[in-house]
Amino acid sequence: MIIAPSTRLKYRLMTQQDGELLAELDSDPVVMRYITNGQPTSREQIEQFYLPRLAKFTNPQQGWGLWHCSLIDDDTFLGWVLIRPMHFFDGDMDERDLEIGWRFKQMAWGKGYATEAAGHIAAHLAKQNKMDYLSAIALKNNLGSINIMKKLSMTFLKEGKHSGPDGPEDVVYYRKTV
Repeated sequence: MIIAPSTRLKYRLMTQQDGELLAELDSDPVVMRYITNGQPTSREQIEQFYLPRLAKFTNPQQGWGLWHCSLIDDDTFLGWVLIRPMHFFDGDMDERDLEIGWRFKQMAWGKGYATEAAGHIAAHLAKQNKMDYLSAIALKNNLGSINIMKKLSMTFLKEGKHSGPDGPEDVVYYRKTV
């Protein structure tokens, strides 16, 4: 699947050759605050855990994977948008309920890039009839991500627990019917 550029950004699916970009993004403790409690992800973890996990859910025909987001003007890598079926790794996968997530470098925060990218990619998938629902999950205190969910016209669905690096964490689920 190819997704045309949006106003300021261009997109491509990330591959196993993008380990360095993933490591660069995950090396910032502030970026990782709500993911690993600020612990940077090592290059070894990227190679041994994250890249094999990415390979399992990447499906170019369906548009699933991590969508590399970069500036049109100079190709600067800003971050990624995740698309995969909700509960992909829980054994209760629903191909019509797609999870969306994002991770962007600090330099991209507050400029609307994550909202632009997530909205553009979701709209493309909706036109392709790839989903009935768009869902997202965030830690309860991750107000930046929750704000993006609301900007995407997602509404609060429920609170729950999610397994994090330090055990179960309080999360919120948001959803949008497409």
